[in-house]
Amino acid sequence: MKKILQDYKAGKVKLNAVLEKMKSMPYEDLGFAKIDMHREIRKGFPETIFCQGKTIPQIISITEKLSKNHQNILLTKANKNIYNSIKKIYPKATYNEQAKTIVIKNYKPKQKKGTILIITAGTSDIPVAEEAAVTAEIMGSKVEKVYDVGVAGVHRLFDIKDKIFSANVIIVVAGMDGALPSIVGGLTSNPVIAVPTSVGYGASFQGVAPLLTMLNTCAEGVVVVNIDNGFGAGYFAGLINR
Repeated sequence: MKKILQDYKAGKVKLNAVLEKMKSMPYEDLGFAKIDMHREIRKGFPETIFCQGKTIPQIISITEKLSKNHQNILLTKANKNIYNSIKKIYPKATYNEQAKTIVIKNYKPKQKKGTILIITAGTSDIPVAEEAAVTAEIMGSKVEKVYDVGVAGVHRLFDIKDKIFSANVIIVVAGMDGALPSIVGGLTSNPVIAVPTSVGYGASFQGVAPLLTMLNTCAEGVVVVNIDNGFGAGYFAGLINR
């Protein structure tokens, strides 16, 4: 919608085209899904396609509707089969295998000034961190990543203190005991977004243990998203950085 209004102001399209486009607002009903076409206008970023539980034809149909609106498209929890199907229709689609995300860029997002720093406690937390990174980047944020600096070897964290001090927002991804966000939160005056992951042995309860640790942090300025929710962390960091 934003694109067609810009084209109208520039004299590239006629009023009839704008009115025709507005007919599909604020959403389009596909029967199995109601596509929120106004979300970019309201929130600054279009609807994201959560692929888990959807069929490939459903995902393609939703993608086609969003793409016709000249929006950048982000698909999360997407496997390789979904990507191969999307790639046949949209050759410029890119896949991050670790993050399980597909990105189709229809325009270059305006670059934000601040940096989002993403830190993981361990290597096993990287897939969730990558989902956060892809999300923040498509929203126009500059992202730096430092992986495997958990509390089992906390001296590694102090080697990146300059990055911690200079970042506008910090995302900390951790499973196991989930203690890392508290330490980072105690070092910086900037917002910290904690992401618990389902990484760990039995008593971690698929991420419940680190979630509770993060919710009980004594460090000020730390907020917590849901287990394995890299997308939510990246999105919230992008809003703060905006």
